[in-house]
Amino acid sequence: MTQTTAIPPVQHVHDHVAVARDVVKAYGTGDSAVSALRGVSAAFARGRFTAIMGPSGSGKSTFLHCMAGLDGVSSGSVLIGGVEITKLSRTRLTKLRRDRLGFVFQSFNLLPMLTAEENIRLTGRLGNRPADRQWFDTIVGALGLRERLAHRPSELSGGQQQRVAVARALLTRPEVLFADEPTGNLDSKSGAEVLGFLRSAVDAYHQTVIMVTHDPAAAAHADRVLFLADGMIVDDLEAPSIDRVHAAMRRLEAE
Repeated sequence: MTQTTAIPPVQHVHDHVAVARDVVKAYGTGDSAVSALRGVSAAFARGRFTAIMGPSGSGKSTFLHCMAGLDGVSSGSVLIGGVEITKLSRTRLTKLRRDRLGFVFQSFNLLPMLTAEENIRLTGRLGNRPADRQWFDTIVGALGLRERLAHRPSELSGGQQQRVAVARALLTRPEVLFADEPTGNLDSKSGAEVLGFLRSAVDAYHQTVIMVTHDPAAAAHADRVLFLADGMIVDDLEAPSIDRVHAAMRRLEAE
């Protein structure tokens, strides 16, 4: 498999690009209501890689979806780049997601009739924003996709498809890239390549990444790990290692 290209780091200036304030998310009403998030507050610094972990049912994917504007909140607020997205109309929220956010999911969400290049360029074309050719060449080269641009998804491996999805997410230079279990459908080598590029994108391009994962090895690529349990943040780990993430998860599962 083609190896990704190392990218030199640049200096960071941290400020908060995404903020959650007392976010509550409940499904149903009355006695049958189920609380997925119970007053979650968190701030995410620009140019940092944050992983979100927790036991099954902890609310980690719900939290990511609320932060990304993919799901509404029951109360509280979410701000992206100073804009309170929880107060936007559906039309304005859709435009903000398209123009200012990037998304990578466990399922690659590529259109099967389009080539890799057409899939990468799709979001920009939908927003009538042609990509800068130099930036396109940079991310395609860094992700090892240059020889695969004319291939359709069925002609690509799982790792290559996910790298196409990452390239598509980065092409518009999003303020935040949200990733929900991005290595969940990949073998360990392909997963490590995708995580390595996300890490490089943070270090080199000052990209902000917020990623949900169940894998301590994936979380160890991040600068910080937030741990959720029962819809609340219960731990916040800086400079994570695999061993420290494992230990934190063991504590949660023992409680």
